[in-house]
Amino acid sequence: MLLDSLAVDAEAFAARTGWEAKPEGLCRGEVCVPAPGAVRADGHLDVTIVAERLGMPLVHDDVYGLWALGPAAGGRTLASADAPELTLPLVDGSGSWSLSSMRGRRTILVAWASW
Repeated sequence: MLLDSLAVDAEAFAARTGWEAKPEGLCRGEVCVPAPGAVRADGHLDVTIVAERLGMPLVHDDVYGLWALGPAAGGRTLASADAPELTLPLVDGSGSWSLSSMRGRRTILVAWASW
């Protein structure tokens, strides 16, 4: 969700994310998360509190003055964009290849499974 302000209309937020502001907190279906202070006096949501309580990543783009609020991750957000070490055998059996050998270069990993 792209934002130009850290205050967002509660109804617009609910329409775009499924999370509704209710007296018991922020709710999505049967799940409610307490979020004291998330609903401001003017009825807008404080996005910094919402992001923290729901585990949504929040980043700011200084150049364009925009905020990006990511989806709720259930506590499984990435701590970094660093890939773990990956070592695979070469097809001809002559050795192995490590992902770290590509460090500093843009790399695309394509995975495929038959199922």
